[in-house]
Amino acid sequence: METHDQELAALLTLLRLRFGGAGWNEIAAEVATVGSALALLNEPAEGELFASPDIEPELKQAEADVQAWAAAGYQCVTVIDPDYPSRLLGIREIPPFLFYEGTLRDPDEGMSVVGSRSASDWALEFAAGAARLLVAEGLTVIAGLAGGIDTAAHEAALSASGRTVAVLGTGITQSYPAANRALQRDIADRGLLLSQFYPDARPTKHSFPMRNATMSGYGLATIVVEAGEHSGTRIQARVAGAHGRPVILTDRVAASTAWGAAMVERPNVYVVGSLAELRQAINDVREAPARLRSALNELVYA
Repeated sequence: METHDQELAALLTLLRLRFGGAGWNEIAAEVATVGSALALLNEPAEGELFASPDIEPELKQAEADVQAWAAAGYQCVTVIDPDYPSRLLGIREIPPFLFYEGTLRDPDEGMSVVGSRSASDWALEFAAGAARLLVAEGLTVIAGLAGGIDTAAHEAALSASGRTVAVLGTGITQSYPAANRALQRDIADRGLLLSQFYPDARPTKHSFPMRNATMSGYGLATIVVEAGEHSGTRIQARVAGAHGRPVILTDRVAASTAWGAAMVERPNVYVVGSLAELRQAINDVREAPARLRSALNELVYA
């Protein structure tokens, strides 16, 4: 096996054995820090002279899985690969690996456009306008390939000849919802599909919150167009704050949901009522690092 495949098999083995009850994100962070899953796998546990005897059979199964995925043409990047999306390395929910179709870029400057699956006509129009605005600003449109807002954003980005990234809540071989199968193929051909799950994984109640955390970590900011009180979109808005990523809410979300209203006074939260205001918020988000550097320089040299 090539070194990449050996490392992937070692990573899968660590994830499946979960020594000490470590979570996947904890394992991913440790592997990223050490720079090798193989090195960690062959390291005896604390107080032990030899590595666990459970390793060999689990490693053989992992190697078989990796070979089968390679034969099927699936592409996978891990936390120790140089083309792993660098923004994801800094989040607590760091995915250990990502299966993908399309073109990986790093950096990939973009923002998420998210919201309700049962969106109003106004929201669908605003989401499409937001996507076109991001494309015009040279940014990638990130969404989750769900119906409603996500679909409108993806389609508008492609229609504007822009780049769009779909972060899936399923394995890379699945199409969910089925109605977006053709759109999924179009994004794979012209943009990027990402999945943090095994290739044939079906959707679960846990997979979509995990997907939302990855979307937040991948982008510069999250734009919430329309969402209900109990919408899964609120998960991404909340986790974006934990990631230190700006959140841009439409005034409708801020006015119609308790969680939206609660976010309004928090740092890095913008409320917009039009595409013109959204453009200003996008520019503020992009210019924030330069403003911070300038402020720090003033403190250092004052």
